[in-house]
Amino acid sequence: MNDAVLVDVADGVLVATINRPRVRNAVNRAVAEGLAAAMDRLDADPRLRAGIITGAGGFFCAGMDLTAFGAGERPTVEGRGFAGLVERPPATPLIAAVEGPALGGGTEIVLTCDLVVAAGSAVFGLPEVKRGLIAAGGGLLRLPGRVPYHRAMEIALLGERFTAADAHGFGMVNRLVADGAALATARELAARIAANGPLAVAATKQVLTAGWAADAEGFAGQAGPAQRVRESADAAEGARAFVEKRAPRWVGR
Repeated sequence: MNDAVLVDVADGVLVATINRPRVRNAVNRAVAEGLAAAMDRLDADPRLRAGIITGAGGFFCAGMDLTAFGAGERPTVEGRGFAGLVERPPATPLIAAVEGPALGGGTEIVLTCDLVVAAGSAVFGLPEVKRGLIAAGGGLLRLPGRVPYHRAMEIALLGERFTAADAHGFGMVNRLVADGAALATARELAARIAANGPLAVAATKQVLTAGWAADAEGFAGQAGPAQRVRESADAAEGARAFVEKRAPRWVGR
């Protein structure tokens, strides 16, 4: 890891903190590499059940570091894209804990996450059109799946900022919390995910992110993951724990 991204691991949860508050945690090459390494670790370690991305100093992320970009840096990692994750997010559930601005690429990082916790101070937006650009870090691809179609068009075509309350109102944010409470709330959600069967959680995210419809193709697609989970030792343990009225002891197989 590097100083641009701080990583903390505890109780099966990895927290990656973008650590460039002097530039509102704008993404440069070091941030992209640090987040990519954190996501690699999140997926490689079976003891890790969930991940959290947040920012230091009361800022989430102001997007791409334009000064570094102008100097020739590219804040991407091969195979993972911008910020080291937007083109290939981790298979492990990922939560955004947002305080302060999450603009441009910051909003695109948020959209990459599976759950979003936002403090009242959080501000989102895809202002690329105001600069003659498009939100090519996944923003335009993911936004219509996170918010209603016409709201997505408004956000993308006007390029204007919107608040955490707005985002919560149209379903982009799972939890709206007081300032300073985003990370603690994200940790609570991560702990609840971590308490569930790891194979079942992984397969559930796989099916949901595949985007299959509830038709013959969709049921055929989920059949493999469902069977692997159904035949696992964890599935048998879950049933035993239910009958015996105790917490399950997952083994991850």
